[in-house]
Amino acid sequence: MEVGMRKWLLAIGVALGLNALAQTGKLEIFSWWAGDEGPALEALIRLYKQKYPGVDVINATVTGGAGVNAKAVLKTRMLGGDPPDTFQVHAGQELIGTWVVADRMEDLTALFKQEGWLQAFPKGLVDLLSYKGGIWSVPVNIHRSNVMWYIPAKLKEWGVTPPKTWAEFLATCQTLKRKGLEAPLALGENWTQQHLWESVALATLGADGWANLWSGKLKFTDPKAVAVWETFGKVLDCANKDAAGLSWQQAVDRVVQGKAAFNIMGDWAAGYMSTTLKLKPGTDFAWAPSPGTSGIFMMLSDSFGLPKGAKNRQNAINWLKLVGSKEGQDTFNPLKGSIAARLDSDPAKYNAYGQSAMKDWKTNRIVGSLVHGAVAPESFMSQFGTVMEIFLQSKNPQAAANAAQAIANQVGLGR
Repeated sequence: MEVGMRKWLLAIGVALGLNALAQTGKLEIFSWWAGDEGPALEALIRLYKQKYPGVDVINATVTGGAGVNAKAVLKTRMLGGDPPDTFQVHAGQELIGTWVVADRMEDLTALFKQEGWLQAFPKGLVDLLSYKGGIWSVPVNIHRSNVMWYIPAKLKEWGVTPPKTWAEFLATCQTLKRKGLEAPLALGENWTQQHLWESVALATLGADGWANLWSGKLKFTDPKAVAVWETFGKVLDCANKDAAGLSWQQAVDRVVQGKAAFNIMGDWAAGYMSTTLKLKPGTDFAWAPSPGTSGIFMMLSDSFGLPKGAKNRQNAINWLKLVGSKEGQDTFNPLKGSIAARLDSDPAKYNAYGQSAMKDWKTNRIVGSLVHGAVAPESFMSQFGTVMEIFLQSKNPQAAANAAQAIANQVGLGR
């Protein structure tokens, strides 16, 4: 009995020691949530500090839309043996195809079981996070890529309605041009153009065709896939010529200011308009599925993983527990403009857009985003910007298709 009691007391002591250890030290959180996306992260950090007041939280944010700059900095640190304690990454192939296959991440399966996440998250999402028997990151949210944003009062003033297909969009574009709106579609820098492309591709190919593109069943050089670029080129004719010099927020501003009618952007735009610009969703601004994608939810998920060699491992684990919790997700997502990844989230905490997205998340056909890391490895996505530049310079659909297929062959897409 005495031996058993000593073991029990030792176990309690170890547990208390770990807990005490977790209450001190530092926690470096690496992300690209800056500027208008910052308030959501800051709210989550405040919640963490309430639970662990002795921990010095370092908000290591690297600015740049879609994480373009952050990923470059992260690569340098990971390869240099100086990983952050935890980092934001798009769930799916962006993490798995880069850092999991390189054996740089810890398997979080035990944490998922301990926290009940296998039941809290949809199976399809857990599958996206999984690879070779492990689960590799904790999703904090769900975003939708294929959303078209507009200002109802302006459309009424111009006498047009939200187009439901790209053919309708092009016709509406000409109507608006005749009314003096030079660029009906607001567009930003290169990654936002790729973002627009995936909505055009989804509408052109359909959900099954989109999936076949990433499994290798449908070649980029197939006439059906070449047609994506043909439609995309026509859509670009409706956009502003100074797109390369605008951030995604500045493109949204053009719509809000009445200088453009539409913007195709993920639903972080809802967070920007409601949290930063103080506009009321459903009244001051509105939304619809991007043309031709009704009934399809193109998803992406921000998640956090645990790098091997993290200096403050236990503090990072506590951060993962928070971002995966109902409290954490319902604190973060209403500000971010996204919805919770959990199935038990409280709709009452979300605005009109969030509640609309929650409904679609449960009823729509779900597909993954290319631009935001779900369907293709980073080795493909990092080179897709070159394909876009080829098209923007040449306006040649076949040349873009050939370039995309060459990269797919090079990285072994679908194999």
